[in-house]
Amino acid sequence: MFVQKTALFSALTSALLASASLQAEPLKAVGAGEGRLDIVAWPGYIERGETDKNYDWVTQFEKDTGCMVNVKTAATSDEMVSLMTKGGYDLVTASGDASLRLVAGKRVQPINIDLIPNWQHVDPRLKDAPWHKVDGQHYGTPYQWGPNVLMYNANLFKQAPTSWKLVFEETTLPDGKSNKGRVQAYDGPIYIADAALYLKSAKPELGITDPYLLNEAQYAAVLEVLRKQQPLIHRYWHDTTVQMSDFKNEGVMASSSWPYQVNALQLEKQPIASTVPTEGATGWADTTMLHAEAKHPSCAYKWMNWSLEAKVQGDLASWFGSLPAVPAACKDNALLGAEGCKINGFDNFEQIAFWKTPQAEGGKYVPYSRWTQDYIAIMGGR
Repeated sequence: MFVQKTALFSALTSALLASASLQAEPLKAVGAGEGRLDIVAWPGYIERGETDKNYDWVTQFEKDTGCMVNVKTAATSDEMVSLMTKGGYDLVTASGDASLRLVAGKRVQPINIDLIPNWQHVDPRLKDAPWHKVDGQHYGTPYQWGPNVLMYNANLFKQAPTSWKLVFEETTLPDGKSNKGRVQAYDGPIYIADAALYLKSAKPELGITDPYLLNEAQYAAVLEVLRKQQPLIHRYWHDTTVQMSDFKNEGVMASSSWPYQVNALQLEKQPIASTVPTEGATGWADTTMLHAEAKHPSCAYKWMNWSLEAKVQGDLASWFGSLPAVPAACKDNALLGAEGCKINGFDNFEQIAFWKTPQAEGGKYVPYSRWTQDYIAIMGGR
């Protein structure tokens, strides 16, 4: 099974880089709308009030535009790239480890920011970010950003853990028992960067400066950490619902996670908290990107503009535990609250190592294709 999966990812990467589909020209004008919009999104990113009626940024959009929204959730960036490669979707909320692959594979098209009035309100730190602006062209609108946090059981840990060592090395937990079988790791090759970030502090002699740009020696050291971690892992998670169930029912005490799971578990009154350890954290800055062959481009542009409304941004940040791409969303949002952006880490932008697809840069660094193959092998115990 792991050999097949490795072959699948390798073929996918090759197909993306070799794609010869023509790049669409940016739209010149937004029409009345085509009546439908199909979006690939992270769980919790597109809410219509079904879980909590207070969190609904779809219904009003549909009423205003006549564009009926259909959402396909994806648990990993690789899944998003695969879905966009197959086609049939208009938009995707891509993280930095997927966005440049989508651009290189010509699966997304450049956008005309002049057709998006709310672009003027975007955080200046995100407007020209290299994960969505290529060769002077914008390939999407910023959506949300945030860190990958260390989620933990607050009944066990009376004080927040201070290091990612808790999940990377065998250690004794506060109850006197090993962490073996009680910690989790993310099911995605990009998690290699989390281990690299940990080693950047734990073994400074390796000289790691960018956890996404690893030479052969650094990469080998990171893989060794991950191989030693594998016997400790209860589950390599990618399904947010499953991870939440594991914390509630399977005795899992700590894991890398997203603020979304933390918020959801806390709403259920579970003894859950989160922290960013001293080594810092990897993170994501997500971009709403338009498929190269989108069937509903006018509805897509209407959504990209709507998604940058301050209230939408603030409501989403409150729901997901993320940070808005529009700073004005931090003010006067009833759901987010006066301190919501500060609590979620709005001022920690520079401390986050944002996801990006590792590049070889002429052979200096280990490329993402190797990350994919090696991480699949490690998860399989090899």
